[in-house]
Amino acid sequence: MENASIFVIVVSAILVNNFVLSRFLGICPFLGVSKKVDTALGMGMAVTFVMTMAGIMTYIVNELILVRFHIEYLQTIAFILVIASLVQFVEIVLQKVSPALYQALGVFLPLITTNCAVLGLALLNIQFKFNLPQVIAHSVGAALGFTLAIVLFAGIREKTELSDVPKPFKGFPIALISASMMAMAFLGFTGLV
Repeated sequence: MENASIFVIVVSAILVNNFVLSRFLGICPFLGVSKKVDTALGMGMAVTFVMTMAGIMTYIVNELILVRFHIEYLQTIAFILVIASLVQFVEIVLQKVSPALYQALGVFLPLITTNCAVLGLALLNIQFKFNLPQVIAHSVGAALGFTLAIVLFAGIREKTELSDVPKPFKGFPIALISASMMAMAFLGFTGLV
């Protein structure tokens, strides 16, 4: 995948290798913040910023520090520190710029720090041996794929709240069924790229 074009990397990250629906990373915010489209879109934008910046920053930290000093074994710790710093920045900005969105995201905003999708992105960028433009493309594509999945799922959840769902399936059970059906639908993109 290290010789893949930017377009292929972006489309693959959004549709084929969607972090939530194909790789099953980032499930906690996907299920927790997806009750309303507005909140899901806000979370998607926050995750897009964090994933894009984390991809770039972890690439730079890896290339300029970890590889140069032969301390690649510290990747996970270094990447988590970078991600935590970025999430703290997003949290401070959201609290000042959009208090309503900050309140709506609640506990799920700090959970971006431990969102395995963000750490998974950083580790996959290194594993795929992407250069910086490819890292940016993969990071943006993965973030847009996360946003697409969470917003679509929020729309489905809003519709199911208004639908006549059998009592045993109301609430979380129908949400899990809907999520699994979305994941199966996204598997249809597998032959695309």
